[in-house]
Amino acid sequence: MLVAYKISAWNRQRKFNCFIDNFQPTAKHTILDVGFQDKDYTGTENFLETNYLYLEQITALSLDKPKESLARYPQLKIVTYDGKIFPFPDQSFDICWSNAVLEHVGSEEQQVLFLKEIKRVAKAAMITTPNKYFPIEVHTLTPLLHFFPKKIFDNYLSFVGKKWATGDYMNLLSLRDLQRLLHQAGIDKYKIVKNRFSFFTMDFVIIF
Repeated sequence: MLVAYKISAWNRQRKFNCFIDNFQPTAKHTILDVGFQDKDYTGTENFLETNYLYLEQITALSLDKPKESLARYPQLKIVTYDGKIFPFPDQSFDICWSNAVLEHVGSEEQQVLFLKEIKRVAKAAMITTPNKYFPIEVHTLTPLLHFFPKKIFDNYLSFVGKKWATGDYMNLLSLRDLQRLLHQAGIDKYKIVKNRFSFFTMDFVIIF
């Protein structure tokens, strides 16, 4: 488990570096973080807030009501919502950051809405999501079984005491799935970076 956390932290640092390299944000850029968590269980969940220099320029959009995070990030503006329409006018932000959230928003229809909302409220964006065909499912550290139909994988997770990861909690995406969702959301100009671990693509970084 400790090794998995170290790999996760290394990969999040890699994605943060990609964000900085591609957008070169300054103290003047406004940033929306979609998927902020009130509790930081491993020290890596809110990686942007922990590492970004201009915290006062970030608006964190979250399903969680802020409690612990208020003391941890006093400069941060935290906005809660119901997981559907973002509560901001069009083009409110210079950049949107959304790390490993897309796979958690629900059905394909909800994933498309999520992408549309990011496109609507931000002038540019970086979205990341795990690769469905990475040999180990990164949320539950389960090897290979996520290649099977979701019902089978969910049944296994329930059997081993990980029911929290079943249902709409997780809908993993392949590269083809991701390209289809982006097209349905009206996002046709983008690039996808494939972050690799060993010989395999661990996750995708979408930049537009």
